[in-house]
Amino acid sequence: MAAKRTSELIPLCHPLPLTQVDVQLAYDESLPGVTLTATARTTGRTGVEMEAMTAVAVAALRCTT
Repeated sequence: MAAKRTSELIPLCHPLPLTQVDVQLAYDESLPGVTLTATARTTGRTGVEMEAMTAVAVAALRCTT
């Protein structure tokens, strides 16, 4: 949901028609925490980096509770 609302959360980001968003959480024993990876896709001719980073940032906030 965070990726879909990126334009509401981050100034100057415009809404994109996302076709897929996936967030993976992996526990890594060599680190003091977890690894979060997000993949975002769209059919538009633009990047979706901000949407993927927003998805990971909000997922990380959720992991702390």
